[in-house]
Amino acid sequence: MNPRTALTATALAALSTVLVLTIRYDGYRADPGGLFWRYAACWVLFAGALLALRRVPSSHVVPLLVAGAIAVTVTGLVAPPRTSTDSYRYAWDGRVQSAGVSPYDHAPQDPELVRLRDSWLFPTGTACTGPDRAHIPHTGPEPHCTRLNRPAVHTIYPPVAEAYFLTVDQLSPEGARHKPLQIGSGLIALGVTGAVLLILRRRGTDPRRAAYWAWCPAVPIEAVNNAHVDVLGALLAVTGLGLLAVLPNRRSAGGLVIGAAIATKLMPAIVLPGALSGVRRVRDAGAVLLPAAAFTVLAYLPYVLLSDGSVFGYLGGYVEEEGYDDPAAGARYALLRLVLPDSWALPVVLAVMAVVSLYVMRRGDPQRPWSGALLVTGWAFALLTPGYSWYALLLVALVALDGRWEWLGVALAGPAVYVFGRVFAQREPTAAIAYGAAALLVLAAAAMRRRRGTGTRRPEGISIQTSGPGSPPSARTASRPT
Repeated sequence: MNPRTALTATALAALSTVLVLTIRYDGYRADPGGLFWRYAACWVLFAGALLALRRVPSSHVVPLLVAGAIAVTVTGLVAPPRTSTDSYRYAWDGRVQSAGVSPYDHAPQDPELVRLRDSWLFPTGTACTGPDRAHIPHTGPEPHCTRLNRPAVHTIYPPVAEAYFLTVDQLSPEGARHKPLQIGSGLIALGVTGAVLLILRRRGTDPRRAAYWAWCPAVPIEAVNNAHVDVLGALLAVTGLGLLAVLPNRRSAGGLVIGAAIATKLMPAIVLPGALSGVRRVRDAGAVLLPAAAFTVLAYLPYVLLSDGSVFGYLGGYVEEEGYDDPAAGARYALLRLVLPDSWALPVVLAVMAVVSLYVMRRGDPQRPWSGALLVTGWAFALLTPGYSWYALLLVALVALDGRWEWLGVALAGPAVYVFGRVFAQREPTAAIAYGAAALLVLAAAAMRRRRGTGTRRPEGISIQTSGPGSPPSARTASRPT
């Protein structure tokens, strides 16, 4: 074996080993600080593997990348979900639909669904002593509880996600519990790797970029172990943006797939400005936006017809609970609140994101729509400072397409807030430090590229970034496609 290939394989073996130890360590509540330092070790090994990959011979890159992707992904299967209970709600929503009931009509603790409960999702007696159990009303001496979070509210997941939950439930053997969702998410995560590789190959770009997703610790931890449905949204968003780049005369195909991404988790709507990069005509914009909107609406329609209640469920309550409408609550807008009054935070975020989106649509490269999508998504995260680490799965997938590795700092800020923030009484200081450091890294990398004169077109590769909307307007020399 080539020595450089062997070195990279060794780095991947070390990364996979530490990932197994990290995922098996049940320290989210008992030892969040210790768990985060294990996360940090995984990210250090991830960086080492990426550096080693740069010197691997071209003929070895794709086989090594795919083998590494499988090894890293499989580590997420070594334990039940460790840091999130969302997948239990997914399993419940799938079970409810299999029973012929709309998931939007009843909260899990409603007595109408008692017949669907089992000892896994709804333990009783001494099994209710775990820290991740939510007690539910019950008439009797024995305590009743559930693994589901927020059992008193209706589901908020969009229709494509609900269809996925139903599919997994239908394909799951009796008593399989959490494994089918983890395996399904693992296969989807590998699908993202495949989609990124295909797009990069079609673009003539160095396939090493795909390692930013394939080997990223966030994938086995959040996409596989915690089985977050965000990975499906990431796959559809990446595929949609890829279709826009490789089939510019059939923009509606990309719009349809992006619509499916939006109907999976709503968040992928943030890639729409990137999807409109360089679009000048209303007709071309409509070719993307109309199919995306039509797919989203039509996906909701069957559930609207089958449901007695609102198909948006607890969505409004979730937005309020997370503090998006109340900047003084929690760690939201942590960076802006360092320098602005709380009441200014939301208007400033809206104004800044409008400017960034317009810049991407005006100056973005239509042959690289993911570049503009990454810029909008990255700054949205930096300004909103979300405290959930799995939200960044979409960001990591966009980094793999675009190659601007510095945005991975934003993806690392999420677990810093979500895990390490538990060490302190409040997460706001952690959010300000973590996202502040990530934003500084992005700005420093943009300044470095400006000094190196990246306004001149160069071949795309893992360590060379062409000019694009990844730097501030003042740091970029426009290079329009011919």
